[in-house]
Amino acid sequence: MGTRMNYGKAAPGAMRAMNGLETYLGECGLEPVLLDLVRLRASQLNGCAYCVDMHSLDLRAEGATDQRIFSLPVWQDAPFYTDRERAALLWAEALTLISQNHVPDDVYQQVRPHFTDAELANLTLAVATINAWNRFGISFRNEPGHYTPKAHSE
Repeated sequence: MGTRMNYGKAAPGAMRAMNGLETYLGECGLEPVLLDLVRLRASQLNGCAYCVDMHSLDLRAEGATDQRIFSLPVWQDAPFYTDRERAALLWAEALTLISQNHVPDDVYQQVRPHFTDAELANLTLAVATINAWNRFGISFRNEPGHYTPKAHSE
């Protein structure tokens, strides 16, 4: 298939902006594993092969079990996730598929008890950011299989 273009080279300012969002998210206080679960789930829904590869590897580097990684598409029926992670995944799916139902009130009510105002705002930014990365990856056909996971201290 092949990559269509190097968008980082074509628009370095856009990549600085996207990387700035990632830097903020890394410092916002949300758990790295929770963020990567959300990133992986949104990427699965969007069909971004590069991001699915990346965030699967990142989760493994963070110590997530294969069971948790492989069961993510069926998280609602699998016992491997905390209530907070389930709420984050529900939020991620609702926001990623926003054109279908516009984030119904019942979804908000299920998610709300698990996050402070700031955490929910930051989680929303995380979902929006991975959806933007997915659009870059899918549109320009980022090729999976070349990513090296980031180092984790946790």
